[in-house]
Amino acid sequence: MAMKTIAVLGSTGSVGVTTLDVVSRFGDRFRVGAMAAGRNIKLLAEQIRRFRPELVSVADREAASGLEQLLGSHKVEIMTGMEGAIAVATLSGAQLVVSALVGALGLRPTLRAIEAGKDIAFANKEVLVVAGEVVTRAAQANQVRLLPVDSEHNALFQCLEGRKRSAVKRIILTASGGPFRTWPSERFEAITVADALKHPTWQMGAKITIDSATLMNKGLEVIEARWLFGLDVSQISVIIHPQSIVHSMVEMIDGSVLAEMAIPDMAIPVAYALAFPERLPMDHLRPLSLMDCGALTFEQPDLIRFPCLRLAYEALKAGGTMPACLNAANEELVAGFLAKKIRFPEIPRHLETVMERHQGGPARSLEDVLETDSWARAATRELIAA
Repeated sequence: MAMKTIAVLGSTGSVGVTTLDVVSRFGDRFRVGAMAAGRNIKLLAEQIRRFRPELVSVADREAASGLEQLLGSHKVEIMTGMEGAIAVATLSGAQLVVSALVGALGLRPTLRAIEAGKDIAFANKEVLVVAGEVVTRAAQANQVRLLPVDSEHNALFQCLEGRKRSAVKRIILTASGGPFRTWPSERFEAITVADALKHPTWQMGAKITIDSATLMNKGLEVIEARWLFGLDVSQISVIIHPQSIVHSMVEMIDGSVLAEMAIPDMAIPVAYALAFPERLPMDHLRPLSLMDCGALTFEQPDLIRFPCLRLAYEALKAGGTMPACLNAANEELVAGFLAKKIRFPEIPRHLETVMERHQGGPARSLEDVLETDSWARAATRELIAA
């Protein structure tokens, strides 16, 4: 395998950190050419010293100044804002861009990376949720591969590899169910931020952890799967699997069900996306032992207690700009909940209100989805303030 140069959008987030850990274990296969982060300059400075990229980007001039002080005599080109993130994403010589920025922030740089002919390792599901039609059309036009990093989509990608779509009956995304899977709905009003951040299986950032608690994360994955695999909404199912050992399944038209199983560790799908079409020996991870797993259980998601999943299906069925509306409103509501401005049940309640008010339209261009994104954020902030 020839040396592959990668650029990482979101190097200080959980997926970015995992990506760099995999890179460090396979220094003869990968080098980091560029990294984009936000304001966690202390961690970014450590990453720069270790991986020696030629270019980095941070949120703003203040973060850049702080980073320069932390680096001292260590020199690296530092850019800021969206211009910097796009420069990282389009770095000359990089073959693969890891898209791991949180939320819709990753849309512009990821799209520019695709237009520059870079393969994309997708950890930012919101990019495809907001602009799936635009992104997949650009990927086809530029002959770019979209390699999913989310454990569920990576599992589906592995199960579907080399198989005709006409042989697929449906795909089944598994979900842990989050921390409130067994809670009665009357307890939801009392859910605190600390409660919601206690995920039973995965260690993730705050936003995705709250999305997991509401099941919105699975809803976003349903929309992402539609674009990644070119399937109809009727072919995408969700099932609750608390043990997080079966990462997803594919049901074929002959009744066979293919499943990808592994320990719940993001290093596995990250490594698969980085090295594709090869595989890397992940000997530092404990192997999956079915004897130690015990019983593997499955159940239907409760759309009454967790209406965010229902709303995501409705947004996908509505099409056009509705998924962009859903995503923007959800991002604002999660931020509002984390800031303790709204209660947990108000996330789906306000989300449904914003979706009802949205006058949907086509999502053929970046401008279409960005206009919707801006409108939905403003409308949601008004609800939170009220």
